[in-house]
Amino acid sequence: MSARVEIAEDLIDWFAANARDLPWRRPGTSAWSVLVSEVMLQQTPVARVLPAYLAWLERWPTPVALAADSPGEAVRMWGKLGYPGRALRLHRCAVAVTEQHGGLVPSDLDALLALPGVGDYTARAVQAFAYQRRAAVVDTNVRRVLARAVGAQGQAGPPSTARDLAQMDSVLPADDRAAARFCAATMELGAVVCTAASPACHRCPIASKCGWRLAGSPVYEGPQPRPQRFAGTDRQVRGLLLDVLRAAAGPVTQTDLDVVWPDDAQRRRAQDALVADGLLDPLPDGRFALPA
Repeated sequence: MSARVEIAEDLIDWFAANARDLPWRRPGTSAWSVLVSEVMLQQTPVARVLPAYLAWLERWPTPVALAADSPGEAVRMWGKLGYPGRALRLHRCAVAVTEQHGGLVPSDLDALLALPGVGDYTARAVQAFAYQRRAAVVDTNVRRVLARAVGAQGQAGPPSTARDLAQMDSVLPADDRAAARFCAATMELGAVVCTAASPACHRCPIASKCGWRLAGSPVYEGPQPRPQRFAGTDRQVRGLLLDVLRAAAGPVTQTDLDVVWPDDAQRRRAQDALVADGLLDPLPDGRFALPA
């Protein structure tokens, strides 16, 4: 048995005994619920996603339910998750699923990729986690685990879709169900054990087979990601402006928006960006509203 086959089997066994109990992993979870979870989890930690996910699906348990509501309500419901364009994309996706697929999220990769806002990662995640298909699902955590276990590097380095998918495919079991479990297990290992700053190698089920450990855990000297600043950025101002709209029962005035930030030029720039992104609707009477 090759080391790569052993890595897959060991990770699947470890996941069976140690996986966190997350609602989108439970038996019977719909493809729509999986899709919502994957969109919410992009650049957002699990602890913040959990309450938003449960509230979202209580209100819109199907794509048909969301499609029947306004995109503005999707943005309002998104709350403090950040990157609110994801809410608009989910609404457009719900409309497309309703109109083109009878309200059922498709399982075919090309059909998934044709949905608004569904990229390669999300499409493959839905295939694997909703439909138990063999699909190479690669996120930041998976890239890090593979870089260490297979590539013998301390970190993954800059992403490369072709390289990352090929590396994942090289260790992915041939069986559909086993492949889906392996994808989930690799994500979980990267999230709770094989972390970026402090990997807990003493708790890792594949430590004895990890290429990085076998190489003596060399220090990674490649390109490092630049930390993203939030305080004082246009992104922060956009969030403050949307907070005003989400809290209001109806349209708001320019004066309501002006008070959120002292720098007029930056506030106008952030406001214009919200309009351009379809998150803020200027009304004929000079007021502003969430998209209708």
